Amino acid sequence: MKVTGPSGPQPIGGQRAQRPGAGFSLAGTTTASSAGAAAAPTAPAGVTGVSALMALQGVEDATERKRRAVRRGRGLLDELDALRIAALEGGEDGPALQRLARVAGEAAVAVDDPGLAMVLTQIDLRAAVEMAKRDVRRSAA
Repeated sequence: MKVTGPSGPQPIGGQRAQRPGAGFSLAGTTTASSAGAAAAPTAPAGVTGVSALMALQGVEDATERKRRAVRRGRGLLDELDALRIAALEGGEDGPALQRLARVAGEAAVAVDDPGLAMVLTQIDLRAAVEMAKRDVRRSAA
């Protein structure tokens, strides 16, 4: 056999002549009925249920979980930075604190990387400490 491009494999010695009755046949069957059955194309088998597609869409791989966790961690760090800048400028830190509370309130994403999980836990802890400090200051005032 020789592969000659997208048309697929072809015999080396040229095309062989196909004889109409030379194929496999069972005893007691006619060649006309078997030829008609062989010639009828069948539809490709596909996913029959929408639930299978929905299940595939709901599957989240480790890479996507890691991206979501990193995105959440960066968001917390951005809001902690905004809170720090507001404290240094002596301005109102209420909006920054509300944004920090909103980002911290998002569900934490479990990741497989223990180092990343440790860093994200530390970021969450720092955000919780800052929110607790602001609550104590506001309740004392």
